[in-house]
Amino acid sequence: MAQARYRYFEPQRAASLGKLRLVARAMVEGFITGLHRSPHHGFSVEFSEHRQYSPGDDLRHFDWLALARTDRFFVKRYEQETNLRAHILLDVSGSMDYGTGGVTKLQYGCFLTALTAYLMARQQDQVGLVCFDRRIRAHLPPASSPAHLDRLFGLLEQIRPGKTTSFSATFHELAERMGKRGLVLVISDLFDEASEVMRALRHFRHRKHQVIVFHVLDPAELELPVSHVVTFVDRETGQRLQVDPKFVQEPYRRELDAFLVCLRRECNDSAIEYVQTTTRTPYDLLLRRYLASRRKVLQ
Repeated sequence: MAQARYRYFEPQRAASLGKLRLVARAMVEGFITGLHRSPHHGFSVEFSEHRQYSPGDDLRHFDWLALARTDRFFVKRYEQETNLRAHILLDVSGSMDYGTGGVTKLQYGCFLTALTAYLMARQQDQVGLVCFDRRIRAHLPPASSPAHLDRLFGLLEQIRPGKTTSFSATFHELAERMGKRGLVLVISDLFDEASEVMRALRHFRHRKHQVIVFHVLDPAELELPVSHVVTFVDRETGQRLQVDPKFVQEPYRRELDAFLVCLRRECNDSAIEYVQTTTRTPYDLLLRRYLASRRKVLQ
């Protein structure tokens, strides 16, 4: 699977997570109890209901107890398990095109997307990709074949930073378009109004999806490590602002802390898994730690 060389897929990092395969499966099964049940009936997993016997039905599923109680002929129907459907929503807005440690938030998100998609596809889970800023820029519906994974990696190669972010416009549209409930994994810096972000994320929960948010920030966005007058440029609007850090560092950190606390609290209240990270943390280590933490919860 995925033999071609791609910029954002590093086989050696994927190999290092090989032993976590079952942990990844435990993660999604623990989150989405019952979502692997299919409306298509068979005889492989869990009893669903009875139906009247028809000539040619497999007698192994004939219900003799029902015959004794009702004097009628019934067979048992079962529900089959199907693979999980996952949607990775990758923020490609202008603010993601920022980085001070050799990798931008967008590049980090691409690496994280590729590795997560690989893990899920390897387990035969269906995974798709949506790239968005103020609108949907690219949409690859979920599938799990090696050819599909190659297409997903190829799409990551083509990504270019967009402009402004609008969670409201894109997520509400996506929530209505995603028919079958599954796993929604958001990779973003979440730079939008917190109320709009949460309203959009709750729409997925309202549609019965499980939601995981990887909140990706650059270390400089947390620390604001400047000591002289500097000009900030908004990567989404182009607006320029010259500031003296001694007047803005403390208010900035208070505002940012309040923003992060609000997101974490609101996600927790909405049963949304929230994971904050920076581009300083290797993306494979982030995923390893996260899966390990889920394993402990599910044990």
